[in-house]
Amino acid sequence: MELSDEQQAIRDVVHEFAVEELQPIAREADETEQFPEDIWDGLADLDLTGLTTPGAYGGYDADRVTYALVNEEVAYGALAVATALSVHCLATSCIAEFGSERQKDRWLPEMAKGRPVGAFALSEPGAGSNPAEMTTEARPVGGDGDSDPTEYVLDGEKQWITNGERAGVYIVFAKTDSEDPDSITQFVVPGDADGLSVGDPEEKLGLRASDTTSLTFDDVRIPAENRLTPEGEGLSAALSILTGGRIGIAAQSVGLAQSAFDMAREYVGEREQFGGPIADIQTVRHKIAEMYAEIQSARAITLTAARADDRGDDGPLQASVAKYVASETAMDVTNEAVQLHGGYGYVTEFDVERLYRDARVTTIYEGTSEIQKTIIARHLLD
Repeated sequence: MELSDEQQAIRDVVHEFAVEELQPIAREADETEQFPEDIWDGLADLDLTGLTTPGAYGGYDADRVTYALVNEEVAYGALAVATALSVHCLATSCIAEFGSERQKDRWLPEMAKGRPVGAFALSEPGAGSNPAEMTTEARPVGGDGDSDPTEYVLDGEKQWITNGERAGVYIVFAKTDSEDPDSITQFVVPGDADGLSVGDPEEKLGLRASDTTSLTFDDVRIPAENRLTPEGEGLSAALSILTGGRIGIAAQSVGLAQSAFDMAREYVGEREQFGGPIADIQTVRHKIAEMYAEIQSARAITLTAARADDRGDDGPLQASVAKYVASETAMDVTNEAVQLHGGYGYVTEFDVERLYRDARVTTIYEGTSEIQKTIIARHLLD
């Protein structure tokens, strides 16, 4: 798919940053389970923390294709960093799309500069794939009669929150009536709100440099002006935002797969067995060909979804197709990369081991592969 000169230039700049800045620190960040904050500042210097923020508030306001290209290249360097960036961009997108002018003026200019970091709090311990079952409640208080409330009181718990420990702004989804599944509403909650506590980071199989925590809301009071959507319109807002988020995860999956492929191709050209490089063995050559074809297909599908979303044409369907295909490709390609490395692929000295562990989450977060297939089938059959 042909890119504009500007899109290609952005891709080149971010790829250089991924190779020179991200890849050299990715292994240490994974081992120490510490997010590289200096790298985050580097992303901010490139205006990437304002990727989905409108220009009027200091952001880049990227189209969806550019957003996908950036996500692919950052993930090429380190998926943990790409995940943190995409979730931050989900948060700024929510404020940009649903917030009032006052809310945008308050939050977006500083978030576009990278601080405060944003987080997206939708999932709960008992409500992952079906957010309608959430139990977090935001009780409206104040006002009288038909008057709007003056504040909301939040109680409940969220789970699997990326940037949970680092964030200064949380986009939180809660029911304004615990008995009404249609009352889900979207709020902005500052990180220093009284009664908000952040759990310890989860110890994960992969994506170890990205902090993932729980959030607990215990009588957290926020002013009514922190409500982003009218009461009951939060879930539809979340689903519309997740269309772009799934395209971002698809692009990250492509970048991760491309990184593993490049490592595998270099390795088979250098590793000698049976009197020559293993790249001369036909079964190895076929594996390389298959991996390349899978990545090319996943990239094309992802950019097609990005273009469709820019046009407003079948966005949710194409996003789910891209997320499903690309995440499964990431799993396939990283698995083959480990296999081609043989025993070396199983040790931490070689980065394909980390890429294999990281790839697993792409089929889970922002909608599992099973959920994506359900969405696809719904569009095609119902």
